[in-house]
Amino acid sequence: MSGVQAIRRQHQNVADKPFIVIWESTRACPLACLHCRAEAVPDRHPRELDTATAKDLLHQVAAFGQPAPLFVITGGDPFQRPDLLELIRYGEEAGVRVAVSPSGTPTLTPDRLRAVHEAGAVGLSLSLDGSTAELHDGFRGVPGVFRWTLDAWDTARALGMKVQINTTVARHNLLDLPDIVRLVAEHGAMLWSAFFLVPTGRGRQLGVLTAAEAEDVLNFVHDVGLTVPAKTTEAHHFRRVALQRKVLAELGEDHVAVLGLGPLYRQLRDRAAELGLNAGGRRARRPPLDVNAGRGFVFISHTGTVHPSGFLPLGAGSVRERPLPEIYRTSELFTGLRDPDRLRGRCGACEFRRVCGGSRSRAYGVTGDPYAEEPWCGYRPGTFPYQRELAALLPGDATAAGSSPPSERRAPQQDVM
Repeated sequence: MSGVQAIRRQHQNVADKPFIVIWESTRACPLACLHCRAEAVPDRHPRELDTATAKDLLHQVAAFGQPAPLFVITGGDPFQRPDLLELIRYGEEAGVRVAVSPSGTPTLTPDRLRAVHEAGAVGLSLSLDGSTAELHDGFRGVPGVFRWTLDAWDTARALGMKVQINTTVARHNLLDLPDIVRLVAEHGAMLWSAFFLVPTGRGRQLGVLTAAEAEDVLNFVHDVGLTVPAKTTEAHHFRRVALQRKVLAELGEDHVAVLGLGPLYRQLRDRAAELGLNAGGRRARRPPLDVNAGRGFVFISHTGTVHPSGFLPLGAGSVRERPLPEIYRTSELFTGLRDPDRLRGRCGACEFRRVCGGSRSRAYGVTGDPYAEEPWCGYRPGTFPYQRELAALLPGDATAAGSSPPSERRAPQQDVM
């Protein structure tokens, strides 16, 4: 098989250090998004980490060792915290790269974005859940959010900030995805992330995708990776798709026929062609990064509890009581989630389990078991017809345990989040 990398593995031992730490700095937010994990509220919680405790958290992140994990301040709306700029500056002093993930609200003024940039934030991530104000504002629950988001996006780009655009994939925008990608291509972004909804918080009320629909969308995301740098969030089987598509492309096989893609994929592909997205523009796709809940990823709630993901509400301790590195490295929840042999159902039997593992958040949200099989994956283990070619691309046990071969260790390509 070609030496072009299909999956990007983490450069550090994932049992020792996460790639990224997400901190829910507050749940206060003026929006009422239909999918909100945090079930955001208008006012800040009295038990939120205060400034001193938040600075201590930054020291705990730095204690993982250099280079420290990327630290993303999210919410709610982090602009509801008056100490946001102070914490960004403090992160830089502590040797921690800080990115910010604000809500699309009137708080996203050019002056505030400039201040965030000057304080040292390395990037910004914004949500875009529709290509029109009607779709996006309807999903976010407040008129005007679409315009605020586009203005903040253009302002951040003009300031020279790295911008990641996140799109929640749900029923309201399935057929709009190509038009969203067109906006990403026009306005420019370091990365477009397709977030597959997890039934938690307000997201429990939204319609779910079928496994076949999820497969069609994942293949569409793969296609547009030659137009915009694309990734997925809570759709870890995108890594399986990347490997399958690499094998099929090198063998000259029709991926639609071999993978049994459906009418949704054809609709998305046809609309992308109408918009000129299939013309490409990038020399190569961005290989998906091998990160999963508790395996390179850690989430800190507004009150300091530690979770493998913001969408997996099982706690492993509190940064007020135990150091974050200790919780990440030794807690039963985190060590268990890093063990692919604990996966059950089809995930446990799957040949892709060491590079995919499925969404542990969605498995828990649907079944109550974080080790259950991925509900939005329809792949049947062993059914991909080119197993020998695939085996050449899959990692061995040592790599899967979190230690990449020396030849594959390189400076990481950083996500905003």
